Amino acid sequence: MSATDVAVAADATEVVFDVSGMTCGSCAARIEKVLVEQAGVEGAAVDVASNRAMVMLAAPGTVDGLAAAVEEIGYGLAPVPTREKSRDVEREDALERRIGWRRFVVAAVLALPTIVLAMGGFDAVWSDWLQGVLASGAVLWAGRTFHVVAWKRLRHGAASMDTLISLGTLASWGYSVWALFSGGALFFETGAAIVMFVLLGRYLEARAKGRASQAVSRLLELRGNDARVLRGGSWVTVPIEEVVVGDQVEIVPGGRVPVDGTVVEGVGEVDESMLTGEPMPVARRPGDRVVGGTVNQTGRLVIEVTEVGEDTVLAEVVRIVERSRATKAPIQRLADRVSGVFVPAVVVVAVATLVGWLVATGDWADALRSAVAVLIIACPCALGLATPTAIAVGAGRGAELGVIFRSAEVFERMEKLERVALDKTGTLTTGQMTLHSVESDHPDFLARVAGVEAGTGHPLGRAVEAGAIERGVQPSKARDVSVFPGLGAEGTVDGTVVTVGTSDLMESRGMAVGTRWTEVLDRAGGRGRTAFLAGWDGAVHGVMTVSDTPRASSAGAIAALGERQFTTAMLTGDAATAARVVADQVGIAEVHARLSPQQKANLIESWQGEGQAVAFVGDGVNDAPALAVASVGMGIGTGSDLAIETADVSLMSGNPALAVTAIDLARRILRGIRQNLWWAFAYNVAAIPLAAAGLLDPMVASVAMALSSVSVVANSLRMRNWSP
Repeated sequence: MSATDVAVAADATEVVFDVSGMTCGSCAARIEKVLVEQAGVEGAAVDVASNRAMVMLAAPGTVDGLAAAVEEIGYGLAPVPTREKSRDVEREDALERRIGWRRFVVAAVLALPTIVLAMGGFDAVWSDWLQGVLASGAVLWAGRTFHVVAWKRLRHGAASMDTLISLGTLASWGYSVWALFSGGALFFETGAAIVMFVLLGRYLEARAKGRASQAVSRLLELRGNDARVLRGGSWVTVPIEEVVVGDQVEIVPGGRVPVDGTVVEGVGEVDESMLTGEPMPVARRPGDRVVGGTVNQTGRLVIEVTEVGEDTVLAEVVRIVERSRATKAPIQRLADRVSGVFVPAVVVVAVATLVGWLVATGDWADALRSAVAVLIIACPCALGLATPTAIAVGAGRGAELGVIFRSAEVFERMEKLERVALDKTGTLTTGQMTLHSVESDHPDFLARVAGVEAGTGHPLGRAVEAGAIERGVQPSKARDVSVFPGLGAEGTVDGTVVTVGTSDLMESRGMAVGTRWTEVLDRAGGRGRTAFLAGWDGAVHGVMTVSDTPRASSAGAIAALGERQFTTAMLTGDAATAARVVADQVGIAEVHARLSPQQKANLIESWQGEGQAVAFVGDGVNDAPALAVASVGMGIGTGSDLAIETADVSLMSGNPALAVTAIDLARRILRGIRQNLWWAFAYNVAAIPLAAAGLLDPMVASVAMALSSVSVVANSLRMRNWSP
């Protein structure tokens, strides 16, 4: 399929492409410029490290003309392959690395004897001619890729890193061929050595860039290759590509969940650390959702498939990580602007160096040597790799820890944060009501109430039923259960009508709420708990309280934010009393309660109007407006899809401490980018004058140029082992 055949989804405005032929930041800058000039394109970001381009379209539709426009300037543009084809692409990349290694080996076999002959003092005709033969093989065959690419760029009025290498090697080789016949100094070893060292640098760089993408590759491998599916009444093993929505899939203890689905049979503990970063397994029973790539540690599970292929959570995580790599951080724009004009400027400097030396000394050998050194040392490859490699490694490490960055811009916004606001229910708390206390004057009180509540299907009812079972009480069998919205429920247990609910419901059934129960209700309300009564035979027999408890990690997360000098605040739609209780438990001093979704967003905007950069952490549909307006929105992964989609950062577990991890990792990535850019800029600024002054041999320059790129990538790879 060609790029012109790519149909964009009706709700999409972004398309990601693979780009071929890029070698440096100036290539990326030129491709971006051409893409932005095309009709219907609002913006584009090209990443030289991952060879990807993300194109922002003005409106949904079919992408036309982009591939042709890019090919016109000597590069290739093709749609990103589907997950099913990703392994083929990985094999192709591995094959390219093997070819690169073989090309380097050939160059080394030809270049090393040339260097030995040139520096060994063999003053003989045979030595000169042998150097010429060996160097010709190295420069013209092993180095032909540089010349082919340079010629393509030249035909379209462009220049790149390959232009500099081609000019430098051909100049030294061509002058040496002329000198071989006319007499004079030979530089065969210079061109051959440059090809050898640059090819070595390219190979090492390709390996390092491959390692930078390993986190995404590891995610893709998690789903496995096959699944046990119920077909025709029997369990059969089929390739994962043949699993369809609605299939029933069996996962044995120790088995990997191949696709997303809902448990329909069995109970087990599932290790979800590959997506959430949480080391503890979570219980999964009928009705619970499981995610492809996780591991069932105990118990046999049968799931009904709900998503396959590109629709799974794992596939979406990979898409987000790849998109964050394809987008461009603001800090990269300076590097791109420099790279875009760097190569033509270097050619001018090299010509000026050549002319300057000729005017000053009249020595063609010294003039050529210095000009070639300028061409080689100035290659801006390290500059082009500084930002995207750091983002690639950092985003991949984030995915392993359960933090998904949706774009590259978020890293710099994270650095400026001063305030972190958090939702209460589902973010700082579990979002699930639990039975807290039971006070009664009847021995069968909890069993009867739990029986009625079990038939309501209400979250409070499930909390009471679960609480009874945890206390060793088996819920009674209830029939004819009726639910009265906002008031309570009623059902018949062992021939007795049991009423559960508010004081108003009790009194409407002729049951007076005495002083004893009223005092219990008042105490519960003062502690931020939800309380309700239950009674039968004309009398109230007890009170139960339920509460949404704070997550175990919430207090630690708030303390960690305080250590980093952030101001924290709770924003909730809950009552002030309940909010204050939770805030005191987790250590938040500032509480804003009874807020509507829009009021949350308005409050964040008011802080931003005062000059504060604000992060908001939330999980629900009602949090989407606040997540959208915040300087950085962080969506809890166990919450609503809308909250996760709206957020700049997705926290794949319900652990609010991941917000701290996200901030720390983003700042580490930004620090790595700055280190890379400093070294890349410093290297070029310091080296070009040395080369122009004749103080840098071209062979040394080629080694330094290759090592500069590798060092930038190596510095980025240090983040693979980063820990919170």
